[in-house]
Amino acid sequence: MINQKPRVRFAPSPTGYLHIGGLRTALYNYLFAKNTGGQFVLRIEDTDRNRFVEGATEQLIDVLKFIGLEDFEGPGNEGDFGPYIQSERLEIYHDHANQLIENGHAYRCFCSQERLLNLREEQQKQKLPQVKYDKHCLYLSDEVKKQKFESGESFVVRLNIRPGIKVIFNDIVRDRVEFDRDTIDDQVLIKSDGFPTYHLANVVDDHLMKITHVIRGEEWLTSTPKHVILYEAFGWELPKFAHLPLLLNPDKSKLSKRQGDVAVEDYLAKGYLKEALINFVALLGWSAGEQKDFYTLNELIQKFTLERVHKAGAVFNVEKLSWLNAEHIRAKSIDELLNYVKQELPNTKYKNGNYPDAYLKSAIESMKERLNFVTDIFEKSFYYFEPPTSYDEAIVAKRWKERSAELLLKLAEAFEMIDEPTKENFEFALHTVAEKNEVGNGQLIHPLRLAISGIGVGPGVYDIVLTIGKDETIRRIKSAVETIKFE
Repeated sequence: MINQKPRVRFAPSPTGYLHIGGLRTALYNYLFAKNTGGQFVLRIEDTDRNRFVEGATEQLIDVLKFIGLEDFEGPGNEGDFGPYIQSERLEIYHDHANQLIENGHAYRCFCSQERLLNLREEQQKQKLPQVKYDKHCLYLSDEVKKQKFESGESFVVRLNIRPGIKVIFNDIVRDRVEFDRDTIDDQVLIKSDGFPTYHLANVVDDHLMKITHVIRGEEWLTSTPKHVILYEAFGWELPKFAHLPLLLNPDKSKLSKRQGDVAVEDYLAKGYLKEALINFVALLGWSAGEQKDFYTLNELIQKFTLERVHKAGAVFNVEKLSWLNAEHIRAKSIDELLNYVKQELPNTKYKNGNYPDAYLKSAIESMKERLNFVTDIFEKSFYYFEPPTSYDEAIVAKRWKERSAELLLKLAEAFEMIDEPTKENFEFALHTVAEKNEVGNGQLIHPLRLAISGIGVGPGVYDIVLTIGKDETIRRIKSAVETIKFE
């Protein structure tokens, strides 16, 4: 048994941003660990130096912590199996590669790039079913191998795939999986720059870190037989595998940056709440088997199992993400939303305004059911932050009648007489003016909304009046009467 309690890992490459697919992998590993009482490990796979981005590791860790996956063993939170950054483990990989060479499961390959290119082109001309290395260097004499090595000739270390029975393993998501050995190439394990490839480093680290379950994307499924062969070559126990379904665009193509935003940072910058993003990503390939879409992180931990992960690709539907964002906004308290609004306020044109907490909370209360994003409060209800400077022409044409100016001025007089500003008192005043002037309430309500907001939609008109206050309401009424002309 590898370990008594489950140990899983998220092993991203520091290439600049956290992909939505990476977040899904991290989340499923995290949920599984928390559900089973296991440990979530963060390992940084930075051995591909061509793709390495300075500072990306720190940014990735910051995003994981912000999103809520901060309880990990790894960089900055060291456990017993470090270091957790692969570039700091090079000696370990070389020791294990040499072990494979000594027992015949790997060999040094001294072939030039020119020879490898010619080999590939020749095999393609022959229309072979698969382009593979021809094991040329495996069959060099011991004397030639020694001479090349001792002279410092550049080489890579390749896995020696021997003929034999199919490579078979069980996958929690996909059940029995098998590959013919003749379809597996002699994979490079150590590159000419001395850094390991993903395949060797992944297997060595998973074993030494006692990883019990390897939960990763479907794109790694075809690499798994190479990993199984490596485990067998070392004589190590296999972990349990679970390969997650692909993430797809609405047109069923693979989710890629060429077709839109795929970075977690992009969606956070657009105003999606981290709770909504976690909720949405959890449903990309998994369900709890119930008629429900709204989940908190704690609920996901309680319900998550690998057995309910789907095989089929999961479509990334941004409309559903936006719907979930609105649902999570509605689930928050006014005080929580107040904090979000105050964080966003400095980024708006209203940053120099003086808005007391009580004022903002009143605005939020009126708009809460209408917000898809916290920033909507500045866009959809801008009239809470500045008086209207123009009036929707379509609404003017529809709602501003011949008597609107006269009635609104009478309404302003009635509002002036109110000693205790409440929604009920504002409503009573409006009904009284309407009754005295023998008009329906709508002939006052609609022009009033237009006068104080400049538009024809929004929260209850008495909510707006109560929030901006009696005096500001009267000022806006008078300004509208001077500006809007009946035609």
